[in-house]
Amino acid sequence: MNPDRFRVLLQSDPPGIANSPAIPKTIVAIHVGRTMEIGCRRNGRYHRGLYVHGDIDIIPPGTASRWELKERDHALILAVPACLLHAAAQESGGDPARLEIVNRYQIRDPRIEHIGWALKAEIEAGCPSGRLYFDGLALALSALLIERHSSAAGASRVPAQGMSGRRLRDVISYIEENLSQELSLKEIAGVVGLSVSHCKTAFRKSMGLPIHQYVIQRRVERARELLGAGRLSIGQIAAETGFSHESHLAYHIRRAFGVSPASLRGGRGNEVAATAGQA
Repeated sequence: MNPDRFRVLLQSDPPGIANSPAIPKTIVAIHVGRTMEIGCRRNGRYHRGLYVHGDIDIIPPGTASRWELKERDHALILAVPACLLHAAAQESGGDPARLEIVNRYQIRDPRIEHIGWALKAEIEAGCPSGRLYFDGLALALSALLIERHSSAAGASRVPAQGMSGRRLRDVISYIEENLSQELSLKEIAGVVGLSVSHCKTAFRKSMGLPIHQYVIQRRVERARELLGAGRLSIGQIAAETGFSHESHLAYHIRRAFGVSPASLRGGRGNEVAATAGQA
């Protein structure tokens, strides 16, 4: 692995123990898909939690990890080279020689998450936007790591009117586990004991989009995974992902990806590894 290249990997690990060796890059691991319990040991610390879609681990360079998985895990792995972090530190007026990335377990950071999903979409589409687009996202990610998750970062705060980490995780977990059902704002707000109006405002402040748009986004992503697996009919997939009928699913698939559901059957799902940023 070239230490100066930014890499993106869609990784799938079976149940059991998964050991990640120490490498000279900073690793951002974003949990993809269904809610599941994960344990991880690194740097003499141990963390176990119920990971939901979008939960993030940040692993400093030169740090090995031991993951304990009760079921198959899917993760988006972003490997950031030191040269990008040093450039971001200099840009912000910091000293790269004194820079340290902070070890993070199971955090939420919507800005990093949005960059991750943009990179994931790009590699799944075959990187049609070219190297310039890819490099821009890598630089933006590096700047966020310096700003929010390094020795140069200030104390992290929940944005004003935002949802606390625990409540946000509970809401996202509830959505993930009930994508096939007809969700209502009242039900979702009740999960975390908030009024509907407070829940809507806090979720949007924390995630950068309304709850209903997030639900549609996740339903479309889940449908794409099932279409790629090729085991269910399009009608079954529509029901499994909470769309009222096949035409409703087809509308959102075409709107998101510009193609029909049939064209995604047998395509690359999360179980297929894909790499980018090596050219």
